Amino acid sequence: MTVQPPPGASQDAARLRPRRSCMAVPGSNPRFLEKAQGLPADQVFLDLEDACAPLAKPEARHTIVKYLNEGDWSGKTRVVRVNDWTTEWTYRDVTTVVEGAGAHLDCLMLPKVQDAGQIHALDLLLTQIEKTMGYEVGRIGIEAQIENARGLVNVDEIAGASPRLETIVFGPADFMASINMKTLVVGEQPPGYPADAYHYILMRILMAARTHDLQAIDGPYLQIRDVDGFREVAGRSAALGFDGKWVLHPGQVDAANEVYSPSQEDYDHAELILDAYAHYTSEAGGKKGSAMLGDEMIDEASRKMALVVSGKGRAAGMRRTTSFQPPEA
Repeated sequence: MTVQPPPGASQDAARLRPRRSCMAVPGSNPRFLEKAQGLPADQVFLDLEDACAPLAKPEARHTIVKYLNEGDWSGKTRVVRVNDWTTEWTYRDVTTVVEGAGAHLDCLMLPKVQDAGQIHALDLLLTQIEKTMGYEVGRIGIEAQIENARGLVNVDEIAGASPRLETIVFGPADFMASINMKTLVVGEQPPGYPADAYHYILMRILMAARTHDLQAIDGPYLQIRDVDGFREVAGRSAALGFDGKWVLHPGQVDAANEVYSPSQEDYDHAELILDAYAHYTSEAGGKKGSAMLGDEMIDEASRKMALVVSGKGRAAGMRRTTSFQPPEA
């Protein structure tokens, strides 16, 4: 069931946020929290789950609140990953962080989501806190992380569970363990398999995300010094249409930003298609349904494809290097 957004919710704008590089930062490490503020990552998520030891979680909540309130996160989407609902930590994660720093928080990431009810529960808790604290109801988004077989089977229902949802995130390590995949290298293909073992998983997540106008984010590549390997793995999900990928090391940030942005040539060509189509469908251009741009026929379908590429380029701050010149009458 798709829930209608509450009054004042600005989901369309939120979903346009660039998330080419999503930097994971342990919430219990002040040095990393300081450094992350200066990195060119599109998104930074402060982690209370796997990157934070159980005994460190209570103090890490307050550390995160401090850095959200006092840090300079300009130009970045600010996210906190809480613990999953099967643990004893989730409620306190949410209440402490949102009550303490909700005004400086864009989203909460919920890991190991297995069904829509877990999203409903987080949505309800966020609404209660927002009303209590006087925040705009619905402003804080949710990112749902799919990390096991049950979550993938239910991903369509999960993606439509709340108007707060902004992204569906693939969590490869836990997922690989949940299906008994025969490899210990997260993000790499299992030995002996002749095709892409992740293709179905990624496409299933992508289809659910796009059905509900959400972004789709690929999970981490744990060989953090192997930037070429990162580019290769990221290139596969980028080619499918994913919007970005987790980064675990500063050296992966620039690679992610590049891989999930269009090339300059593709961006320029997309902008030319949009300009040419606008011209040829206008009075001045003869109100044509299709036309030629050089040796290429363009029509409404071409315009839709170009909008995707141009949108990603504009979100990445790209500037065109060519311009459309209408033919002389």
